[in-house]
Amino acid sequence: MSHLVGDFRSRPSDGIWHSLNKFVLTLIVVATAVPIGYSFLPEVSKRKAQLAQIEALKDRVEEQRMELARNNLEETLLKNDPEYQSIIARDKLNLMKEGEVIYRIDPPKPDPSKLKRQQ
Repeated sequence: MSHLVGDFRSRPSDGIWHSLNKFVLTLIVVATAVPIGYSFLPEVSKRKAQLAQIEALKDRVEEQRMELARNNLEETLLKNDPEYQSIIARDKLNLMKEGEVIYRIDPPKPDPSKLKRQQ
């Protein structure tokens, strides 16, 4: 009775068929998984492009916030600080006080040949 119960050893002839069945099953799984995986590739690339666009927009928003803060500061100074008002007025009119020395650093002028036409 012991040879009927619990003897689960495979016979040598079953070994190759069992291995081939596992191999074929693996091929079937891979053959169905590859097309499914390829169907997700465009979505992954779209997602990456969207994330890059989100980051660029976040950077732009941060730049806009910084510019707004600068403009608000300048507006406050122009409304409330007479010294700042006189400095800006003298700068715009190219005037100076007695004994005042002005150092002006102008940005370089762009080379017209290197400018691209924007559409």
